[in-house]
Amino acid sequence: MRPIRVRIDSAALRHNLDAARRRAPRSRICAVVKANAYGHGLARAARALAAADGLALIELEAALELRRLGERRPILLLQGFFSPDELEPIAAHGLTAVVHDAEQLAILERARPPKKIAVVAKLNTGMNRLGFPAEDLRGVLERLRNCPGAGAIALMTHFADADGKRGVRWQLERFEAASAGVDLPKSLANSAALLRYPEAHKDWVRPGIMLYGCSPFPDESAEKLGLKPAMTLTSELIAVKELRPGDCVGYGCTFTADARMRVGVVACGYADGYPRHAPTGTPILVAGKRTRTLGRVAMDMLFADVSGISGAEVGSAVTLWGEGLSADEVAASAGTVSYELLCAISQRVPVSEAP
Repeated sequence: MRPIRVRIDSAALRHNLDAARRRAPRSRICAVVKANAYGHGLARAARALAAADGLALIELEAALELRRLGERRPILLLQGFFSPDELEPIAAHGLTAVVHDAEQLAILERARPPKKIAVVAKLNTGMNRLGFPAEDLRGVLERLRNCPGAGAIALMTHFADADGKRGVRWQLERFEAASAGVDLPKSLANSAALLRYPEAHKDWVRPGIMLYGCSPFPDESAEKLGLKPAMTLTSELIAVKELRPGDCVGYGCTFTADARMRVGVVACGYADGYPRHAPTGTPILVAGKRTRTLGRVAMDMLFADVSGISGAEVGSAVTLWGEGLSADEVAASAGTVSYELLCAISQRVPVSEAP
């Protein structure tokens, strides 16, 4: 059996949820578990995040699976429903649906679901992705209040640059102007806003990436934020090669040795979820020591420079990311974000769980 493994640390998930609670003590926490809980396993993450007040995801089938597993907390569908026939299971299973555009609102007005559906009206305050124009809020709320299929109503928006230089103030001001005098529960803060902007916490916060031990900020590490990695991807060396000056490594010969060196072949590739575009120099741990990748990542293997690691041999442990090596750092080297790494682990990689 190939030695590659993923270990999910449930204690780290609980720790990161506690960190969110400490940052937003007056808000209820809606833990975001979309995309199979960012690759950590939906049911596993829901158990580990049992102290969250609710859960949020995209996929209706995933929400129904949680209900089948006995989950009774509020579950928010972040993109709402996509067709009228989804309203019946949403209502029957007590799910909460975001309503973000006129078509969804019209579908809800025409529907007669078996139970009223709790809804969250989403405002577009500047991200220009999903949401009603802020100036339309009063009309949207009037229609929802008169809608026979709509139950409890809340409000939300999503920040475009909470992790960047522009921050949240410009969107927060638009939201507050649009919702002035509206006495409804509000949810604004994602991980970045939860960590950096207390004024955005409101009634519900929606932590996502921070729960899995990664930082939403390019300039601040998860460790500095008090977060612990919940996913560790490990493998082993399956071969060690001696290179002479001028020897190349891997497809395309994109790395050429300029001196004698040792190269370890790692049982991990892009078919396992490691980013193919990770360049030479991407950090990696071999036998507990930090080194770099070399050459082009292949489907099933990649290369590590083990020249300075005297104990590196076939069977030596390799950490691709996780405990001891942040996924944020690996992602930055590969020109992507940790979200992508966590979500990309393929089904062929065995998963174990640490309690």
